[in-house]
Amino acid sequence: MSGQKPFEVIFEDNHLLVVNKSSGVLVQGDATGDTPLVELCKSYIKEKHHKPGAVFMGVVHRLDRPVSGIVVLARTSKGLERMNALFREKQTTKIYWAIVKKEPQQREGTLIHWLLKDEKKNKTTAFTRETDGAQRSELSYQVIGNAVGCWLLEVRPVTGRSHQIRVQLASMGCPIKGDLKYGDDHANEDGSICLHARQLHFIHPVKKDAVVFTAPLPPSGLWKYFLKFSS
Repeated sequence: MSGQKPFEVIFEDNHLLVVNKSSGVLVQGDATGDTPLVELCKSYIKEKHHKPGAVFMGVVHRLDRPVSGIVVLARTSKGLERMNALFREKQTTKIYWAIVKKEPQQREGTLIHWLLKDEKKNKTTAFTRETDGAQRSELSYQVIGNAVGCWLLEVRPVTGRSHQIRVQLASMGCPIKGDLKYGDDHANEDGSICLHARQLHFIHPVKKDAVVFTAPLPPSGLWKYFLKFSS
């Protein structure tokens, strides 16, 4: 993580905690034993509000470890239940930014694949037609700009499959910078991939007002050449 904080708080109320996760941070614990985001956020709430005992913190959705950007956590069981329903019923709008190593043939488009994940290898394969066990996956993209021989895409996934953006962009010949698993040939120095959960729109699960959260881009690595597009 190049010395950067594991997360920055974007929004906080009694029901939700919305943070900008740094790349390299797990959202939930795994076999590595590294401290995950959910535990770091529990500690943050406990210290800030001087809470005794256990702190509730529910994971609404996840980002892959090498991906940065918006993560929503629920501070109450009611908030978690209702946010889970919003994600399940596709009542959220998710916008990602990705830096890719090759210019897409079209400035904008829609990609539809059937994705099959190998859990043992933690890798997803994309098929262009229906395949046994594979899930239909759809996203749209558009080119925002280019710099240093790379292209910045805005990506809007319609479905939420594991590694979806990574494998679908790679399948059109545009692997994400730093993503060795899906076709780039050079790793980023910090182990990240250039995929950032940029924006999230939804109706607040308790207050019922429309909210839009935007996560600032990482300030280092390739991203620094694309900061001009985020102003």
